[in-house]
Amino acid sequence: MSLTESVKSRALELGFIACGITHPGPTAHGDRLDQWLANGYAGTMRYLHRQAKRRKDPRLISPEARAVVVVLDNYYMPDDESDRQPPRIAKYARGEDYHRVTQRRLNELADFLRTRGARLSHSYTDAGPVPERELAQRAGLGWIGKNTMLIHPQAGSFFFIGSVFTDLALEVDVAFELDRCGSCTRCLEACPTGALIEPRVLDATQCISYLTIEQQGPIPEGLAARFEGYAFGCDICNDVCPWNERFARPSLVPEFRPRKRLAGTGRDSFEDMTSEEFDREFGDTPLERPGLAGMQRNVRAAFASTSVDREVS
Repeated sequence: MSLTESVKSRALELGFIACGITHPGPTAHGDRLDQWLANGYAGTMRYLHRQAKRRKDPRLISPEARAVVVVLDNYYMPDDESDRQPPRIAKYARGEDYHRVTQRRLNELADFLRTRGARLSHSYTDAGPVPERELAQRAGLGWIGKNTMLIHPQAGSFFFIGSVFTDLALEVDVAFELDRCGSCTRCLEACPTGALIEPRVLDATQCISYLTIEQQGPIPEGLAARFEGYAFGCDICNDVCPWNERFARPSLVPEFRPRKRLAGTGRDSFEDMTSEEFDREFGDTPLERPGLAGMQRNVRAAFASTSVDREVS
């Protein structure tokens, strides 16, 4: 078995559903990132402006890197009936924080590279200036769909992307060049806030995920009314994708299983909770990001967006 084959084999042993390898050179979408930022679509995510140069040219992330190992970590768990009731939580946030879960196994993969002679072996998962979807597409793992998500032709898009920058001379994969979305526009049509303003262009400031996680202060009333019961993140553009309808399969990673289903628990889920109780219950989950005050705000918006509340008001 070659070194490259052994790296991919080890990635699958660690529970990742796919692994590809690419080079750390400049991406093909740098001009699009510049225009996206100039249009203000990043909202208050100023770190994206600070990271722009490295996102456009990953060589600047780890100058000694000769290859990037890219993996996909499936988090999909099917909804039950209560998951469709407010306060709705995006699938990826119902278990332990994926930054911890995926990073632990990425670190094991990085350690494996060191046993094979790597002096550089830096791992990232949804952190740092890594253009993950572009690298994954270039590593042959799928294409970037009209909903801006990476879509794998046998797995859909319910996965996290992780990467390891290394100085090992690994054989790179052929980029995935086909656009297999075709004429489908389900994701654009289904987005309740119109955040997908055109294929592959997301105005984050209109996106439910941004508004419930990154947004500071009050949520604009006109947007909150269209949350469709979501209190953290949103799955709509993924749920309606034909590739997920056909190929998404439940994750085998136990940490991603829902530990406590919040959907359908009522509008007072967080109102009487203390900071200590919140930290104890959700401190190791993605809900820690907006914090207790943010979740209280989000839950109020989630219920205000339901037809029952609109009828009452």
